[in-house]
Amino acid sequence: MGLLLRIIIIAVAAYLAARLLPGVTISDATTSVLVALVLALLNAFVKPILIALTLPITILTLGLFLLVINIIIIYLAAYIVPGFSVDGVLSALLFSLIVAVITYILDAIF
Repeated sequence: MGLLLRIIIIAVAAYLAARLLPGVTISDATTSVLVALVLALLNAFVKPILIALTLPITILTLGLFLLVINIIIIYLAAYIVPGFSVDGVLSALLFSLIVAVITYILDAIF
């Protein structure tokens, strides 16, 4: 039950972030849930590989390169999910930050 609630929270956060940002579009609620599932899978499987491969540059930039990895994950999700699009690097960065903040707030509430 916890995983389902977490996916719903991420879907709501993604939908709200898409409403706040002009460069991000999510077509409907079903797409929002699909975006949440794809982001969860990408964060679970692809992100650790990217972090391991880019560890020297991440250490050199004092962790700021992790923002680039988040942008790559958002772009991959936009490529995979039809009905979800991101128009630019800044939009992807702000989308990931807004989703993280909203998810944190909703996790604290529930």
